[in-house]
Amino acid sequence: MKLQGRKVYKGIAEAEAIVTKDGISFYGGVDPDTGKIVEVGHELEGQSITGKVLVFPTGKGSTVGSYTMYRMKKNNTAPVAIVNKEIDTIIAVGCIISEIPCVDKINIEDIKSGQKLIVNGNEGTVEMI
Repeated sequence: MKLQGRKVYKGIAEAEAIVTKDGISFYGGVDPDTGKIVEVGHELEGQSITGKVLVFPTGKGSTVGSYTMYRMKKNNTAPVAIVNKEIDTIIAVGCIISEIPCVDKINIEDIKSGQKLIVNGNEGTVEMI
């Protein structure tokens, strides 16, 4: 199944999805050195987002989150792609400066953790394979 969304940042990535219904703050909610969610009480607390397609509704928190995403990219702890229901400016800027393919306007309820996805930021699509 292929879902059509909106292009946020170009590129194509294929990996396993990790999905949450909770928003994510990259500043304080994610450890940039390990790629693990550290926000207490978060649905993904303790899980690694490194090398996965991170699927979540929207971002939250400080603008420093964009730079945390960039740090994760440099540390090789970043997700390979991001899929949002409705992107916020912090996540959009983070994806752009980190060159992480990103698509939004996707019905994320159709995606489950563990599914293999192809995120095509050039076309704004997310394909479940």
